[in-house]
Amino acid sequence: MEGIPHPIPRTVEEVFQDFKGRRAGLIKALTTDVEKFYQQCDPEKENLCLYGLPNESWEVNLPVEEVPPELPEPALGINFARDGMQEKDWLSLVAVHSDSWLLAVAFYFGARFGFGKNERKRLFQMINDLPTIFEVVTGNVKLPKDQSATHNSSKSKSSGKPQSRQSELQAKGVKMSPPPKEEDESGEEEEDDEQGATCGACGDNYGTDEFWICCDVCERWFHGKCVKITPAKAEHIKQYKCPSCSNKRARV
Repeated sequence: MEGIPHPIPRTVEEVFQDFKGRRAGLIKALTTDVEKFYQQCDPEKENLCLYGLPNESWEVNLPVEEVPPELPEPALGINFARDGMQEKDWLSLVAVHSDSWLLAVAFYFGARFGFGKNERKRLFQMINDLPTIFEVVTGNVKLPKDQSATHNSSKSKSSGKPQSRQSELQAKGVKMSPPPKEEDESGEEEEDDEQGATCGACGDNYGTDEFWICCDVCERWFHGKCVKITPAKAEHIKQYKCPSCSNKRARV
């Protein structure tokens, strides 16, 4: 929307710097400036877009009028979904669209200035080394430091900490215990649970050493890692809606 008052990037390094500046602005809008961003996305206004600018700032504005636009445009109408879903889910949705827009802008410049195969590959690798906006907004960037070793190294490592966290969260009303068994009440409960319950995202069977969460709308169970929810994040969730249910609601 800014009409490109900034120097137009022409090399891989310049395009990457442009990408980083816009990305920093978008992250600011969705994290440190989130209250201001939320207020500006009034559903009563017309279709609004979130723009990240090369100088690490951001703005919420109407889309450009020229067709086709000088640059690819961000997702249109982000303000309309604001009050139709939980704020956390709405910010995650905007973050996903912002990631897509950043890639579109970067590779638009690549196409415009004739980047070859090696230049495009180098640009993508530089971009791919940075966490996505979605990962930053949802807190998944911290996962490799704190918990990825526990989640990914070995499923046989069953530490007591995740289970104690789950009991705490259960007490708060968030469904995080192992998926319940419906009819069988024999002494083989745990074995039946492990064999019968599957993740609504990846389809894998339930494992006692893994963190699970249940959608309060469709009542399907998911691995926390499949829906980007950690035990720490789940503590702040009053009612969890899986990505499918959140998206359905956003389109209403």
